[in-house]
Amino acid sequence: MSQTISPSTTRIYGLERVCLAWDVPRSTYYSRQKTRSNAKRGPRPKISDQELLSLIKKDIEHSPFKGEGHRKVHARLKRKKVRATRNRVLRIMRENDLLSPQRRPYSPPNKHDGIIVTDAPNIMWCTDGTKIFTVNDGWVWLFTVEEHWNAECLGWHVCKNGDRFGALEPVTEAVKRIYGALNQGIAQGLKLRSDHGTQYTSDYFLEQIRYMGIEESFGLVRQPQTNGVVERFNRTLKEQVINGRIFHTIEEVREVVSDFVEQYNHHWLLEKLGYKSPLETRQEYNKLEVAA
Repeated sequence: MSQTISPSTTRIYGLERVCLAWDVPRSTYYSRQKTRSNAKRGPRPKISDQELLSLIKKDIEHSPFKGEGHRKVHARLKRKKVRATRNRVLRIMRENDLLSPQRRPYSPPNKHDGIIVTDAPNIMWCTDGTKIFTVNDGWVWLFTVEEHWNAECLGWHVCKNGDRFGALEPVTEAVKRIYGALNQGIAQGLKLRSDHGTQYTSDYFLEQIRYMGIEESFGLVRQPQTNGVVERFNRTLKEQVINGRIFHTIEEVREVVSDFVEQYNHHWLLEKLGYKSPLETRQEYNKLEVAA
């Protein structure tokens, strides 16, 4: 319409007059034209967005540093005589999730198959430590050992110092309870799952469990689900008897943990066990073993 020639003046009406007559802003017209043609106003850049994206990815890949943002990427491209404004580099990196907060660090392939529950007892145990605050004694440590098979708490220890000695206590308690002694190699064939905490990677801790015949089994880095049995137990314990409660001394913590472990093993129903308690499942298993 804007290019139509007026019969009275023999000149084209022009875009300004047409938009004024229709009461439509010219910006709306240009916006719609841009959408239709998918082209930007102004001169076309010498390098396309796809070519620039390829250069940006190549620059990030070959950079010896991590976490660099669009400013350094633009500076290096500028040194390579790549003509592109910094805002354009920023836009392309944002549209393709290449900005520093969006780039994920390199991680090895996931070796976890998603299965941590064993088919029988004494194949895999797990252990971990957590901290509980007291008014008089400050932070205290709770170390526990659980059975992967039925999530039963086999041993626990509350102490002031969360060192390698405190971490070993619930393990020895569990071995004495299940195997009856702490002789050399008595727990042969058993694995103990833990994280990479300094208590569990210390020479003292590893030598002691190896003496009893236990093989260490560290959870995968950045995958806490590989130690999910003990993580779930600690969460349940805190939800039930720790959170929202004020403890004054370490003895109060020991008393509460002792009562909870007793109740948990006898009465806590687990869906993966068919809504049976850990001890109920163990008793049924023992009966089947005797019958066999």
